[in-house]
Amino acid sequence: MTGCHAMILNLVVPCYNEEDVLPETTKRLAGLLDRMVQSGSVSSQSGIYYIDDGSRDRTWEIVSGLRAARPDRVHGIKLSRNCGHQAALLAGLRTVPGDILISVDADLQDDIEVIPSMVEEFTLGNDIVYGVRSGRKSDTFFKRHTARGYYRLLSTLGVNIVLDHADFRLMSRRALTALERYPEVNIFLRAMVPLLGFKTTSVYYDRSPRFAGVSKYPLGRMISLALDGITSFSMRPLRLIAYAGGAMSLLSFLIGAWALYVVLFTHRGVPGWASIVVPIAFVGGLQLASLGVIGEYIGKIYMEVKRRPLFEIEEID
Repeated sequence: MTGCHAMILNLVVPCYNEEDVLPETTKRLAGLLDRMVQSGSVSSQSGIYYIDDGSRDRTWEIVSGLRAARPDRVHGIKLSRNCGHQAALLAGLRTVPGDILISVDADLQDDIEVIPSMVEEFTLGNDIVYGVRSGRKSDTFFKRHTARGYYRLLSTLGVNIVLDHADFRLMSRRALTALERYPEVNIFLRAMVPLLGFKTTSVYYDRSPRFAGVSKYPLGRMISLALDGITSFSMRPLRLIAYAGGAMSLLSFLIGAWALYVVLFTHRGVPGWASIVVPIAFVGGLQLASLGVIGEYIGKIYMEVKRRPLFEIEEID
């Protein structure tokens, strides 16, 4: 809370082809904000900011209509092209004003009724409040087990991530200001936010089925996001390659020594065999070790040199 006035809470909602859900999403989110304003927990200036991520349907048209119907609550930010969910979300976090921002998906699967609890946790001194699923019963067998396996893999690779948390979170203005100091273009906010280090806590909720429409995260996009999470926050895969190269180099030397032993001290050697096996084994191991070392440096350069803009805002309503 700032001074003696109620804090401004703004909801950041990335959208891509969400024309089917936006009217119901607005009804529920605006209703929640109205109740929170009436209770005095947030300012009457609090609102909903839809971030249109280059939608190809009527999403922006609907946002504009909702803005006209509820100018006190609904706002829109239109990106010039489809940049992806993470970039659209980051555009909102860097553009939307307010004392605290809560990011939430438009599909109504996250339980918005825990938002007052998130705000309460903020008033208790937490700069970041994670919305964490209490279970995955609504997921398919495949998604449930692959998601858990992925979280375990990230943990093994040294990535700090909150189990069963997606992008439903509260961030204070102090945390948002700190996030702006992270200029990387390979974004994976689920791992970036824990790097900020401010006081955090979690609220737990049950995830609901999607209200309408279809998921904007098919298997291909999920795999792409998963790879971003690994390659943007862990150098261990490159180190594993270096370790494998070192092991192969050692093995190649042992094979070479064995081949020379067969030729020099036994009668089992086939003419020309040692001269082929030894160089192949040696060069193969050396190449793997060299690629691992080179990859270590390229990985660091790759994470630093790209400075392309993540998004361009076409219109703010």
